[in-house]
Amino acid sequence: MTLKPAASKPAELTLADVVPGQHAVVSSLLSGGDMRRRLLDIGLTPGTQIKCIGQSPLGDPSAFLIRGAVIALRRKDCRDILITGDGQNNSSRSLSPGYREHIDRNHASEAVSWD
Repeated sequence: MTLKPAASKPAELTLADVVPGQHAVVSSLLSGGDMRRRLLDIGLTPGTQIKCIGQSPLGDPSAFLIRGAVIALRRKDCRDILITGDGQNNSSRSLSPGYREHIDRNHASEAVSWD
């Protein structure tokens, strides 16, 4: 009798996997309680587009552009945010060209590195 390996499920990406300059889209939140409420309050709902704009020298926390606001999140909290996308700029799918230009023009200086 030959055993077949179980179908491997692709690894789920979390917000902790995103590096500065990459974009992602929230697919779901794993956290519960007060942390879930906080994440929802800052606009992290399924479908929300996020861009990582910087990391501290040790990688914790990281700064993200979320719905036009810059939010810093700890790595442990980022691990509870599942994302989709390939890390490329996939924001063009739902942002109008004018709004995308506004974000690019007004937030270009926010892509910082704290080296």
